[in-house]
Formats: sequence, C-alpha cells, structure tokens
Amino acid sequence: MTDIIASVLILMGSIMTFAAGVGILRLPDLFTRMHAATKVGTLGSGLTMAGAAVYFGDPGIVLRCILIIGFLLLTAPIGAHMIGRAALSLKIPVWKPKDDPE
Repeated sequence: MTDIIASVLILMGSIMTFAAGVGILRLPDLFTRMHAATKVGTLGSGLTMAGAAVYFGDPGIVLRCILIIGFLLLTAPIGAHMIGRAALSLKIPVWKPKDDPE
C-alpha cells in the first residue's frame, strides 16, 4: 500500500514539475515565469520528497525529506520576492495583452 501512495505522490510531483517547466517556457514575461517556477516547482519538489519519504520510511530519510521540504518552502518565496524587486527596480517591462487600452 505504501508503494502505491509513494507512486502517486511522485507521479503528482513530476506532473507539477513538468507544468512548471512548461510555464517557464510558455509564459510571456519575467514575473509570470517566476510565479510558475516558484509556486509549481516548489509544490512538485515537495510532493516528490513526500513520495520518497513514504517509500523509504526510514526515520533518517523522512527527517531529511521534511527538512528539504521546509527549506524549499522558506527559500523559494524569498528568492522570488528578491528577484521581483530587482526586476522592478531595473524597470523590466511587464507584459500587456494586445487588447489592453493603456
């Protein structure tokens, strides 16, 4: 049963990580790409680590997986915030749709 749960978690994590990669390639500007990379990438990595923790079940590996997930949850939003502030201070243009009246 743990094999099935671990497989589902790892599969969901890999789908989320793939979606983050597609978002980085397809989204139009830095800010939306950064959103795809941090939010979905963190979720995908966290699900993959949760699957590894369930699969192995060793307390040492589970602790490492929990620490990795915590590190990702702490550092990814802070890094994205700093990149966004730097982009705003450098006046990186924001994408506007073609039918925008401005």
